[in-house]
Amino acid sequence: MEASVIKVGGMSCQGCVRNITGVLTALPGVVAAEVSLEGAEARVSFDPQLVSRSVLVGAIEDAGFDAE
Repeated sequence: MEASVIKVGGMSCQGCVRNITGVLTALPGVVAAEVSLEGAEARVSFDPQLVSRSVLVGAIEDAGFDAE
């Protein structure tokens, strides 16, 4: 298992948090995702054999947010 913190830009409400959490947890290999509006970040636990950090970042960006 691996954990990563991804900076997320463009969130303005708890709806954004729920949206990003849903996008991340739907990916195969993601065990948990905690998204913080105040911290502007997502903490993700995932299996690196099934999903990469770049895929996580891409999923956030595809949902309409900035991620790095």
